[in-house]
Amino acid sequence: MLTAIIALAAAGLALALVTQLGALLIQRAFPPQGRMIDVAGARLHVVELGPRDAVGPPVVMLHGASSNLRAMQPLGDRVAKARRVILIDRPGHGWSTRARVADSTPAIQARMIVEALTRLGVERAIVVAHSWAGALALRIALDHPDRVAGLVLLAPVAYPWRGGAGRYNDAISTPLIGPLLAHTITLPLGFLVANSATRGVFAPQPVPADFVRDSQSLLLLRPREFIANARDLVTLKAAVVEQAPRYAEIRAPLSIISGDVDKTVSTGIHSRPLAASAPNAKLTVLPDTGHMVQYVVPDLVASEIETMAGLMVRDAVTAQ
Repeated sequence: MLTAIIALAAAGLALALVTQLGALLIQRAFPPQGRMIDVAGARLHVVELGPRDAVGPPVVMLHGASSNLRAMQPLGDRVAKARRVILIDRPGHGWSTRARVADSTPAIQARMIVEALTRLGVERAIVVAHSWAGALALRIALDHPDRVAGLVLLAPVAYPWRGGAGRYNDAISTPLIGPLLAHTITLPLGFLVANSATRGVFAPQPVPADFVRDSQSLLLLRPREFIANARDLVTLKAAVVEQAPRYAEIRAPLSIISGDVDKTVSTGIHSRPLAASAPNAKLTVLPDTGHMVQYVVPDLVASEIETMAGLMVRDAVTAQ
């Protein structure tokens, strides 16, 4: 019995050392590319693209769960040819940090994002959000309506769904047990399943070449980010239960683009009801398309953003 305990402790120590070394190597491979902005309760990593003096509202891009701002950067590069684009690592993700792992809800993160935009001198923006961040963008529009010129939501989470966030996320969110798992087995296990997990999110479309590297997805495997991500997922359902009845209050123009075979965020549960609830919503459902619509139809998404921005510039000129 004693031998087994010693062996188990030795294995745990070895995994902890592997995780610590792996996290350091990942951070060295994928350093921050932008600037850090301090807000109440967080320090946010922000990358700006495009001309700062572009006519029309800036475009803010927010990534979903299990990722970072790099998941939105290919789309951002397209839009930045004509627009000021602001990419933000959500609190606790990528190179952004948050003081409390419990600050996981769209309401709290909305306040942090808006404070960062204020520090950047951005009064109103078009908010482009994918997946988990769909709920965040909707919350920004609900709580800070004067800051949102328009919304472009890509496969957004908006409503409660049947089931939970997965047993592993529940375990990672549990005190003591979660940090123990995150600091031992999450990183080595994540290396093994990263490619298969990515294929599942993109299905039925193929994964772009070198996506895991280019999106810097391995940053997720660092313990502090993995714990933050799990907490975001575990608390999301209750958050959308609370905010969903308010969607009819949103007056900003809203464009929703989703795939009809999305297995990650069901279009029938989220996008279709949202389009029926928000008064100025437009829904585009793409046939035979999965969850990563910004990679499948980037020209369509960029065109939708450009159309929305162009209309706002026209309306501003007309009002003068």
